[in-house]
Amino acid sequence: PPGRKVLIVYAHQEPKSLNGSLKRIAVEELSKQGCSVTVSDLYAMQFEPRATRNDIVGSLHNSEEFNYGVETWEAYKRGSLSTDVIEEQKKVQEADLLIFQFPLYWFSMPAIMKGWMDRVLVQGFAHEFPNCYDSGLLKNKLALFSFTTGGSREMYAKEGISGDIRYLLWPMQHGIMHFCGVKVLAPHICFSPEYVSEEKRKEMLIAWAQRLKTLWKEEPINCSPEWYFK
Repeated sequence: PPGRKVLIVYAHQEPKSLNGSLKRIAVEELSKQGCSVTVSDLYAMQFEPRATRNDIVGSLHNSEEFNYGVETWEAYKRGSLSTDVIEEQKKVQEADLLIFQFPLYWFSMPAIMKGWMDRVLVQGFAHEFPNCYDSGLLKNKLALFSFTTGGSREMYAKEGISGDIRYLLWPMQHGIMHFCGVKVLAPHICFSPEYVSEEKRKEMLIAWAQRLKTLWKEEPINCSPEWYFK
């Protein structure tokens, strides 16, 4: 609906890739609906994935012994996180929906995107015990993981060699997003695009465009272990 804000966090090196096309379609389709869409193109931004002392501007809370979690929490409270982290937090804060677009690497997200999670979702900003899971600080937001795989759908079945694809979504969707209070829409998975026909790849893009048309009507998945492991 008009006025909704979307942040697409995108991790692929090649704009002409299927991931690049999926990202482009999301921008076009959601903009057409009157949403305002922001893209964090992590490789183009040369986003720093490493969690280091450089993420804190100025003096440390405890200069004797460096504790990243404590230091970034304190820095967040006094507004002294590094500017690239603050920029991303602003985008997250404003967004109603976060779309993560990436190729699956080793049963997980690419390092540059994991680094985004590590550095941006700071304590005090995204969670603050006991305010986590349903009371996480980013409640009232939605997230959607859209990704491509190398393996086929059969390989990622419960009985397949790789096990159910949902097992891999547990750390990403539950351990990160749900932990921060974000509600999660069903993932959008394009299985082994490199090994299918051009025709099939076109169908994948069309299916994504179709889904985006009614995305705001979707109900989030059931945020419980059952969804992943039943």
